[in-house]
Amino acid sequence: MNIEDFDFNLPEELIAQTPLKDRTASRLLVLQRGTREVEHKQFTDIKNYLKKGDCLVLNDTRVLPARLYGIKQETGAKVEVLLLHQQEEATWEVLVKPAKKAKVGTVIVFGDGKLRATCVGLKEHGGRILQLEYEGIFYEILDELGEMPLPPYIKKQLPEKERYQTVYAKEEGSAAAPTAGLHFTNELLGEIRDMGVSIEFITLHVGLGTFRPVSTDNIEDHKMHAEFYHMSKETADALTSVRKRGGRIISVGTTSTRTLETIVRDNDGKFAESSGWTDIFIYPPYEFQAIDGLITNFHLPKSTLIMMISAFAGRESIMYAYQEAVNERYRFFSFGDAMLIL
Repeated sequence: MNIEDFDFNLPEELIAQTPLKDRTASRLLVLQRGTREVEHKQFTDIKNYLKKGDCLVLNDTRVLPARLYGIKQETGAKVEVLLLHQQEEATWEVLVKPAKKAKVGTVIVFGDGKLRATCVGLKEHGGRILQLEYEGIFYEILDELGEMPLPPYIKKQLPEKERYQTVYAKEEGSAAAPTAGLHFTNELLGEIRDMGVSIEFITLHVGLGTFRPVSTDNIEDHKMHAEFYHMSKETADALTSVRKRGGRIISVGTTSTRTLETIVRDNDGKFAESSGWTDIFIYPPYEFQAIDGLITNFHLPKSTLIMMISAFAGRESIMYAYQEAVNERYRFFSFGDAMLIL
């Protein structure tokens, strides 16, 4: 398929720059798969679309304050570093801007020397391998020196770091939030549990794979960056039980979807305890094996994310729903409104 098949006109003013004060105050567009049946609701109305025996699957990754600003020790030139994922205890794959300022052997200093990094390897697309040096607890130093790695289309600083975390974030390691989960509060999750809907957690540490733009005309030529995932035996057993009793598995976010589809694909159509790296790229046509519903935000034109939801709901249905969302002035992207596809 051609990348232009996933383009749409999005007024810039619909890109949400700040989160709502109340996480659950966002709007909810409900779409029936393969149709133009659209409903306009509030996010709290999601309870009306869930049934006893269903299961929500959430990504419990926690975003690192992974954007660091430092200087080259040799020249004093300013350098921006985005931590992507940890390779060994003090070795990280990162993005560096400008990349040309970080050659092998370059030393970058952060925070008056509290943290130092030496470039020990080169990767594609501006990637680098940095060996870190510090005294004390790394995550405490990172919390002091780092900023939340907000996407480039968000121009405003975030006053509260926790607002770019889900309320259930636990496993440190993401370079971006699984934003579909930002709409939930502990209170809402409690109400959903009380309805007889189970809630299970998986982990996918969000990196370049989710947000790297598609640079090929033919989408089949695009290669995803691999991201680390994990599913426990307890979660796998719970999802297997949901399937056996006829309940629906509803994925919260595209990251949860990628994880579930990877695991089922690699385990003969079954849920199983699993850890590894996934570079799965889901686009039409694709036969989903793991999920029956999807909660997601509104995505960028021509992105791998809109391709994934088009594979789930049908491209024509998604393009119609997105035009409805633009017409109704929904808020788009990370801090925007939500969509439920059933």
